Amino acid sequence: MFKKILYTIALVFFGIFIFLILKNANLNTFIDSVENRTFDLRQSIIIKEGGKKANSDIVIIAVDDATYEYILGNYGEWPLPRDVYANMINYLEKHNPRAIAFDMMFVKSLKSENQADLALINAFKKYNNLFTSMNFDNQSADLRTPPQLPDKLSINIENNSKIDFSDLTYTNCRKILDGIINVTSNIGIINVSRSDDGVLRKMPLIVKYQDKFYPQLALKVGLNYLGENKDTFEIDNNSNLKISDRKIFLDKDGSAIINWYGSAGTYTYIPMYQLIKAVNGEKTELDYDFSNKIIYFGTTAASLFDIKTVPTGKIYPGVEIQATFLNNLIDNNFIRKVDRGYTIALSILLALLIASVVSRVNSAFTASLMSLSTYFIYILISYYAMKFGNMWLEVIYPLIFSILAFTSAYIIKYLIKSRDFELQYKLATTDGLTELYNHRYFQEQIRMQVEQSKRYNTSFSLIIIDIDFFKKFNDTFGHQSGDEVLREVAQTLKRNVRATDIVCRYGGEEMSILLPNTHKEEALSTAQKICDRVASKKFKLFGGKETNVTISLGVSTYPSDGESAVDIIEAADKRLYKAKNNGRNQVR
Repeated sequence: MFKKILYTIALVFFGIFIFLILKNANLNTFIDSVENRTFDLRQSIIIKEGGKKANSDIVIIAVDDATYEYILGNYGEWPLPRDVYANMINYLEKHNPRAIAFDMMFVKSLKSENQADLALINAFKKYNNLFTSMNFDNQSADLRTPPQLPDKLSINIENNSKIDFSDLTYTNCRKILDGIINVTSNIGIINVSRSDDGVLRKMPLIVKYQDKFYPQLALKVGLNYLGENKDTFEIDNNSNLKISDRKIFLDKDGSAIINWYGSAGTYTYIPMYQLIKAVNGEKTELDYDFSNKIIYFGTTAASLFDIKTVPTGKIYPGVEIQATFLNNLIDNNFIRKVDRGYTIALSILLALLIASVVSRVNSAFTASLMSLSTYFIYILISYYAMKFGNMWLEVIYPLIFSILAFTSAYIIKYLIKSRDFELQYKLATTDGLTELYNHRYFQEQIRMQVEQSKRYNTSFSLIIIDIDFFKKFNDTFGHQSGDEVLREVAQTLKRNVRATDIVCRYGGEEMSILLPNTHKEEALSTAQKICDRVASKKFKLFGGKETNVTISLGVSTYPSDGESAVDIIEAADKRLYKAKNNGRNQVR
């Protein structure tokens, strides 16, 4: 019964703990932040062990530090005139690339550069494998009037999930050149999603603006790569965006979790200045076959401020994030995070397993080792699930539940053992009939009283009690009635002494009371009170009868009646027999 109560309390405690976790936003945020770090660690280990290989068909034309210096030295300012980009596009298109994408925004037409802008616009008009970007924000309409965008830039979403895209809904747009918008629909969004710690682990596939959905730049490029020309896509009730034969899992805010291929520099980088020199017919180190490649233009120079922090590195260029995002789409390699409900269920199962181990294994060291091993096995499962199955199994909730289960199981085990010890001790020291301490316990305690009294120069007293004519009483009323009298006399003794006094069954119908720090006069007074209480009490016998019982009592005191346990017992015993011989129902 006691075990059942403890287990019930533990289960209730678990239930309350789960409820508090699910309802406490701050606690959830903290747990999520730690969990995100474990994601970063797993991604880093997977990469160090070889991981997944980046797509070699993706190449980045980078405005790196050397290119930035080259541009300032040869053109005098940044950004470059748009016809320079047009010339690079024309040069690359001769090599038959699969796609060219600009992770750069061509905003505002410069009055002095109309012809340069027109050259770039004509390039977008000419090539259908050419892509560029813009982004949404929440700038006030006082600063910038939210522009209307043509329908051709948006896509239709049939949303059957619980995702409402509220975190990916924007009120304003930083628009690029109207000339580019008018001649092409190959324009994608480059908005990003960062976790609370500032690390970019996921990216939105689609964002919302003026009640319409707009695709990410990498999604636009990926759709072109897959030959997906439709403009209507479905999100199923499991939060999967269906694209061709792929199902891309969207997290609770609508973003896709990226599977990383390495630290910065994973993809082939070509400094843009080398391409500019090649276009201009200058001598250059550029020797690269762009045939059938997906070419991304972007900035990597620290001074141009397009550097992010990702799970695999603190410094990661935004253009390489776009490349990684596209790589995930091509490989169908996005991470799927296990639903929080399943995580809690797994955590409970793991906690129950650990609690079972602790409760069944006697050795604390072995139980601890087995519990650690159980959680370590789960860690390995979560690691390989991410490595081979692209599945994010959370590890912090299971850790919290495991620690709680381990601690609770040990507390319960300790309480059960403590109670069992107390029960065994009680059985070893208590008389089963009267529930008084037994003779063995009496002998231990009287020896202790002698030692303490000697050490501290104090007194203690002993009362030995015998029920008068008890053998005759048993013969007359029967042993069951005799047992009932023994029990009632025992309870009367316990009720009429102090909490520090020790009442024992000495043997047969004899009982004893040890009175620590008690002089003879006080002991005699207590003995007389007990004698009177017993004599005045009506004792109920087996079968409903009632009778009177009397007792005889002998009192001795240390050290006046002896300096050893044997002497004190012998003195009290002699006086008990004097009381019996002098007519009983009295104290001597």
